[in-house]
Amino acid sequence: MKTLVALFLFALPAHAETIIKTYAISGNTGPALYASIGDKGPLLGGGRRAMAYTNWDLKWTRNYVPDGNTCTLAAATPHLTITINLPKPATPLTGADAMHWRTFITGIEAHEQVHAAAIRTMVETITRETVGLTQDNDPQCKSIRKTVLAKAQAANEVYKATSRAFDKVEMGAGGNVNGLVLGLVNGG
Repeated sequence: MKTLVALFLFALPAHAETIIKTYAISGNTGPALYASIGDKGPLLGGGRRAMAYTNWDLKWTRNYVPDGNTCTLAAATPHLTITINLPKPATPLTGADAMHWRTFITGIEAHEQVHAAAIRTMVETITRETVGLTQDNDPQCKSIRKTVLAKAQAANEVYKATSRAFDKVEMGAGGNVNGLVLGLVNGG
């Protein structure tokens, strides 16, 4: 019966919400907009600024079920909020500048959506690897929590490595983001 419950729970959708936020930038040409992004972009560690940034908040509702001397994680429902922060010109753009901006921001949002998808994959991995997990010699369901946390941390490390590798390719010479920036700044 536990197997059927675990299989059913995998089919439940994650409680996920994606929020798109913007920060105002100034300028009406590609170079001016890009300079404003450098001045006003979201702050990262070390005081560096990003053009755009995807962040997430994850909380869980878990049901640990003791059974004699063992404990089973019978259910785990993620409550995930993904926030994508993008630049937005404070004033409307016109002509070629508007066209270059649309190309740029569409590509940047697509890039950030890849990060969002990787976050959702991480959450799915945590759920898949922990729901149904049973810990022997744990009648108070304490040891199993450490095991679940270790699996979550391992999935997070995979997510971070995947995200860094994706950014390295995208932002490197010849990468998609690099091309989007050049298109915005150089007008083409």
